[in-house]
Amino acid sequence: MKKMFVTIAIAISTLSAFAGDVNVNQKVLDAFKTEFATAKEVEWSVGSNYYKATFVYNDKYVFAYYNEIGDLLAITRYLSPVDLPLALQSNLKKNYEGYWVSDLFEAAKNDATNYYITLENADTKIVLKSAGNTWSVHSKVKKS
Repeated sequence: MKKMFVTIAIAISTLSAFAGDVNVNQKVLDAFKTEFATAKEVEWSVGSNYYKATFVYNDKYVFAYYNEIGDLLAITRYLSPVDLPLALQSNLKKNYEGYWVSDLFEAAKNDATNYYITLENADTKIVLKSAGNTWSVHSKVKKS
């Protein structure tokens, strides 16, 4: 039993050591601190040519994407269908009855905000992108 506790303690300390090993460019850190001064629980990851910050902001989980020189590329957050604009909710009810929502997020870039929703039924998985007050099909896949 004692060996198990020691093993778990070593595993946790090893995971903690690697969790903060992302080397984030100082320009990106400065831009983030300016934009999201009250952010909590910030975690960074690095993509091929972007930095991604995952954090809590106004009690919601948010994701911010930056390029190498500290320019904010986009902000995303998960939503509930009830948080969508009414016109988009109505359009879903009217045109996609019989589907359930498996994913929904808001993406803000510059002055534009789009919503992406994944709908599924027994046979099909559809990803829709908002276009004003309506939806357009972003992708559609038949399930096997």
